[in-house]
Amino acid sequence: MIFRYYPDTDMLYIELAARVSTESEEVAPGIVLDFDENNRLVGIEIEDASTSIDLSRLEVSALPITDLILSKHVPERKLAHRTGD
Repeated sequence: MIFRYYPDTDMLYIELAARVSTESEEVAPGIVLDFDENNRLVGIEIEDASTSIDLSRLEVSALPITDLILSKHVPERKLAHRTGD
Protein backbone atom coordinates (compact mmCIF):
# COMPACT_ATOMS: atom_id res chain seq x y z
CA MET A 1 0.00 0.00 0.00
CA ILE A 2 1.41 3.37 -1.00
CA PHE A 3 0.18 6.80 0.10
CA ARG A 4 0.96 9.64 -2.33
CA TYR A 5 0.12 13.26 -1.64
CA TYR A 6 0.17 15.80 -4.46
CA PRO A 7 0.38 19.29 -2.90
CA ASP A 8 -0.16 21.12 -6.20
CA THR A 9 -3.66 19.61 -6.48
CA ASP A 10 -4.20 18.81 -2.76
CA MET A 11 -4.98 15.22 -3.66
CA LEU A 12 -4.14 12.10 -1.66
CA TYR A 13 -3.96 8.81 -3.54
CA ILE A 14 -3.87 5.53 -1.67
CA GLU A 15 -2.58 2.76 -3.93
CA LEU A 16 -3.90 -0.54 -2.61
CA ALA A 17 -2.54 -2.77 -5.37
CA ALA A 18 -0.03 -2.35 -8.19
CA ARG A 19 -2.59 -3.01 -10.90
CA VAL A 20 -3.89 -0.80 -13.70
CA SER A 21 -7.08 1.09 -13.03
CA THR A 22 -9.66 0.60 -15.78
CA GLU A 23 -12.72 2.12 -14.11
CA SER A 24 -13.37 4.80 -11.50
CA GLU A 25 -16.41 5.66 -9.43
CA GLU A 26 -17.03 8.74 -7.29
CA VAL A 27 -18.69 7.32 -4.17
CA ALA A 28 -18.93 10.61 -2.25
CA PRO A 29 -18.04 14.20 -3.10
CA GLY A 30 -14.27 14.21 -3.73
CA ILE A 31 -13.81 10.48 -3.04
CA VAL A 32 -13.03 8.34 -6.09
CA LEU A 33 -12.46 4.58 -6.07
CA ASP A 34 -10.35 3.00 -8.83
CA PHE A 35 -11.00 -0.57 -9.98
CA ASP A 36 -9.08 -2.98 -12.20
CA GLU A 37 -10.47 -5.01 -15.10
CA ASN A 38 -11.77 -7.64 -12.65
CA ASN A 39 -13.62 -5.00 -10.59
CA ARG A 40 -11.11 -5.26 -7.73
CA LEU A 41 -10.34 -2.09 -5.81
CA VAL A 42 -6.85 -0.81 -6.62
CA GLY A 43 -6.86 2.74 -5.28
CA ILE A 44 -8.63 5.54 -3.47
CA GLU A 45 -8.38 9.19 -4.50
CA ILE A 46 -9.24 11.90 -1.99
CA GLU A 47 -9.60 15.39 -3.44
CA ASP A 48 -9.04 18.49 -1.27
CA ALA A 49 -7.31 16.16 1.17
CA SER A 50 -5.88 18.81 3.49
CA THR A 51 -9.36 20.10 4.27
CA SER A 52 -10.70 16.74 5.40
CA ILE A 53 -7.67 14.74 6.62
CA ASP A 54 -4.86 15.43 9.08
CA LEU A 55 -1.94 14.94 6.70
CA SER A 56 0.66 15.56 9.41
CA ARG A 57 0.14 12.14 10.99
CA LEU A 58 0.06 8.58 9.73
CA GLU A 59 -0.55 5.82 12.24
CA VAL A 60 -0.26 2.13 11.52
CA SER A 61 -1.89 -0.19 14.02
CA ALA A 62 -2.26 -3.96 14.19
CA LEU A 63 -1.03 -4.71 10.68
CA PRO A 64 1.22 -7.68 9.90
CA ILE A 65 4.07 -5.56 8.58
CA THR A 66 7.20 -7.48 7.67
CA ASP A 67 8.95 -4.75 5.67
CA LEU A 68 8.33 -1.10 6.37
CA ILE A 69 9.70 1.32 3.81
CA LEU A 70 9.72 4.99 4.69
CA SER A 71 10.49 7.49 2.01
CA LYS A 72 10.20 11.22 1.74
CA HIS A 73 10.52 13.20 -1.42
CA VAL A 74 13.07 15.89 -0.78
CA PRO A 75 13.66 18.35 -3.61
CA GLU A 76 17.23 18.46 -4.81
CA ARG A 77 19.17 21.52 -3.74
CA LYS A 78 21.77 23.23 -5.83
CA LEU A 79 24.96 23.42 -3.87
CA ALA A 80 26.78 26.71 -4.06
CA HIS A 81 30.40 26.31 -5.03
CA ARG A 82 32.55 28.06 -2.51
CA THR A 83 35.63 29.78 -3.80
CA GLY A 84 38.43 31.61 -2.09
CA ASP A 85 38.57 29.37 1.01
